[in-house]
Amino acid sequence: MLENFLWGIATAANQLEGAWNEDGKGPSTADILYDGTAGEYPKELKVYPDKYYSYHLGSDFYHRYKQDIQLFNEMGIKCYRMSIAWSRIFPTGEGEPNKKGIEFYNNVFKELKKYNIIPIVTLSHYEMPLELVKKYGGWKNRKLISLYEKYAKTVIDKFHDLVPYWITFNEMNFISTIPFCAGGLWFDNNESEADKNKAMFQGAHHQFVAGAWVVDYVHNNYPELKVGCMVCGTFSYANSCKPQDAWDQINCDRETFYYTDTFVRGHYPKYAKSFLREKGVTLKIEEGDLEQISKGKVDFIAMSYYFTRVAPINPNNDAYLTNNERMLGKIKNPYLKVSQWGWVIDPVGLRIALNKLYDRYELPILIAENGLGAHDTLTADGKIHDDYRKEFLEAHIKEVKKASDIDGVDVLGYTSWSGIDLVSATSAQISKRYGQIYVDYDDDGHGTGNRIKKDSFYWYKRIIESNASEI
Repeated sequence: MLENFLWGIATAANQLEGAWNEDGKGPSTADILYDGTAGEYPKELKVYPDKYYSYHLGSDFYHRYKQDIQLFNEMGIKCYRMSIAWSRIFPTGEGEPNKKGIEFYNNVFKELKKYNIIPIVTLSHYEMPLELVKKYGGWKNRKLISLYEKYAKTVIDKFHDLVPYWITFNEMNFISTIPFCAGGLWFDNNESEADKNKAMFQGAHHQFVAGAWVVDYVHNNYPELKVGCMVCGTFSYANSCKPQDAWDQINCDRETFYYTDTFVRGHYPKYAKSFLREKGVTLKIEEGDLEQISKGKVDFIAMSYYFTRVAPINPNNDAYLTNNERMLGKIKNPYLKVSQWGWVIDPVGLRIALNKLYDRYELPILIAENGLGAHDTLTADGKIHDDYRKEFLEAHIKEVKKASDIDGVDVLGYTSWSGIDLVSATSAQISKRYGQIYVDYDDDGHGTGNRIKKDSFYWYKRIIESNASEI
């Protein structure tokens, strides 16, 4: 591993901060999800008084950030991949910025600087002002482009001297999988799959334009900063060695490459027309859009990595899967074990993903998320013995080392998800724990909120100190 390798952790504002309606923050899309991204969605765009919302409390980072950052420093991390809550800066997405929100992040960044921890900031991480969904319908509306640009300019201008790395959108390829979280797209039962596809990919087009504007703005005004795109690295294996299955694998991987190809190369890939035509989509591209996209070539690629997929069989077969099922890896791989939540565990797949991306683009790659959600048991003497988490992370870091040291992949860094326990995006449970730091809350918000170092805390500290030489 390179000497300047960025070891760190990763979190998201909506899952960690809490204080969902304090100091002027407006409600966000995440704030109305009581059952997570994979569960039941509310029938109306509002908070129901009879429901419990774990995102509203999160891990209470908003009030405990100094304590938490001190623990991050004790763990030895060199960088912290985090996000800014858009609705904390612009409560309704419009109007003037919220001074209290800016003050909070300014305090967080200064606290990180005190410990020489480098922030890597995502501008939009499965969270946006709820009012922009109610008023404009989310990212399917072009109005979002200018509003996002205003938000991005506000925080970049304010924090450019404190934040050297920026990411435009979290897991942008999931706008076609969980469109409400990734794009603020709200569908009812009356809309056809074709209409949903049109909204999702038109929303993605608007995000391409807006994200490219951010890259262009930063390059012209703050050339010392770096801007990256991010995708969920859900690459696939062919279901068999049949030629049709090999072709299906190519199409599966294009569901990720469609996004990285556009952000890295500055134009839509040649296969975009056929890719979209199969989904019944014709994009509405206005004058200047493609020129703007061409100006927004990113400096690095960030990806989350949790699982791999098996490519679907021929769509003419009854076993053909929907986009959502394909993206979430519903075809099981008989060669891999699964986690407590049914996600396949595939460390070698991380090496493959890194090589696929680097062979294609030769840009630095940040592993922006990688971790294991599991039930942790607090022992009578206040310990958490999470050997399973250490084993998971070690197996994946081994493959990162191979990709870097043997394959020559330029791996910028590794930020494990999530360093500290937070609310799971998919299930809205804090009991689905990812952190090396235990947070004493249960799924109903009961507990002290105390922070307890797990065994994996000390293990990760040694990994960072040795630059993974002991693996």
